[in-house]
Amino acid sequence: MQNSDLDALRQAYKDATDAWVNAIRAEEALATPDHSIVAMEHWDTACFTEQDAQAKAKTARDKYKDALRLINYGI
Repeated sequence: MQNSDLDALRQAYKDATDAWVNAIRAEEALATPDHSIVAMEHWDTACFTEQDAQAKAKTARDKYKDALRLINYGI
C-alpha cells in the first residue's frame, strides 16, 4: 500500500467525520421552541441522518485503521 492510498483513506475518514459533525449540528438546530409534531418529526429525521453519518465515519475510520495495522504490523 502506498502513502497516497493511506492519504486517501485518511481523507475519506476526515470527510466522513466532517459530515457527521454537520449532521449533529443540523439535528441540534432542530431542537427549537417549536413544540409541534411536525417539528418533532423533522428532528427525528435529522437524528436518523446523524446516525447514518456516524456509521459512515466509523466505517471510514475502521478502513483507515486496518490499513495502518497492515502497514505497521503486517496484520
